Amino acid sequence: MPDSAPPHQHADASPPIPAPKFQGPQPIDGVRHIIAVASNKGGVGKSTVSTNLAVALAKQGAKVGLIDADITGPNLPTMFGLPAGFQANSEQGLHPIDRYGVKLISIGFLLPVGSPVVWRGPMIGTGVKQLLRDVPWGELDYLILDLPPGTSDATMTAAQDVPLAGAIIVSTPQQVALEDAAKAIAMFEKLTVPVLGIVENMSYFITPDTGQRLEIFGHGGAEAAAEEHAIDFLGAIPLATEIRAGGDDGRPIVEFDPDNPVAQAFRDIAQRIAAKADVLAQMAPPAAPAHTAQANRPAPAAPTPNERSVI
Repeated sequence: MPDSAPPHQHADASPPIPAPKFQGPQPIDGVRHIIAVASNKGGVGKSTVSTNLAVALAKQGAKVGLIDADITGPNLPTMFGLPAGFQANSEQGLHPIDRYGVKLISIGFLLPVGSPVVWRGPMIGTGVKQLLRDVPWGELDYLILDLPPGTSDATMTAAQDVPLAGAIIVSTPQQVALEDAAKAIAMFEKLTVPVLGIVENMSYFITPDTGQRLEIFGHGGAEAAAEEHAIDFLGAIPLATEIRAGGDDGRPIVEFDPDNPVAQAFRDIAQRIAAKADVLAQMAPPAAPAHTAQANRPAPAAPTPNERSVI
């Protein structure tokens, strides 16, 4: 009977396969600027700001895409006037819908009316990555990310997966909102994402009968926060029924009431953001094309069940 193999000697003596290295943010082919809109606090009008800024940039001649990155609470289909229950053609995969000159994608396109998204953190991160990577964006000047409230999975995935040109912080003037805005600013600083500035939403209300200006949520809070954190104050948006009605009816005020002073405020903010993004792009070192970066990346490890495609 032949001797048994000595201990620890086996036919497979190949060296262990090293774990893939994290390569950092990789660009998306054809996309110049990727800009996040964040608030850390819900209910401050972040999606309203994202919608009208995207439309304003498009009306200024830019090619614009918009991602509804609020995976568990997608509202942009409603704000862009898509009918309840609208679903993208699943045979085409993930394709953006062109509305008001903006290429829009949302997980809401894939859900029946009233269907909740009950996902844990890793699945939310994977969903955001798919909306970024698996959509044929084509050539874009700006890709806007409408992020959910908070400082967790969706935001971290975006900051670590793509090179964000910067983040826009949205806040109301009240102290509780400003406290959360400060946390959002600190988060982006930790993620080494430039903060383009802060927008004060619901800044004041003009009474329709007397024209009196009422500062319902306080005075100048976001502007003071911008000074404190040494970032730009991008502008103030009033509390106006036209904005609320436009969001509910899918008629962004920048598109449907362009002569309204509120629409002009959004356009002014959009111009400041565009100028700031261009300046930062000129200061940044050139990035390798996405296809080159991907070619140089080691083969990734097999995904865990929570990391596989979720859309």
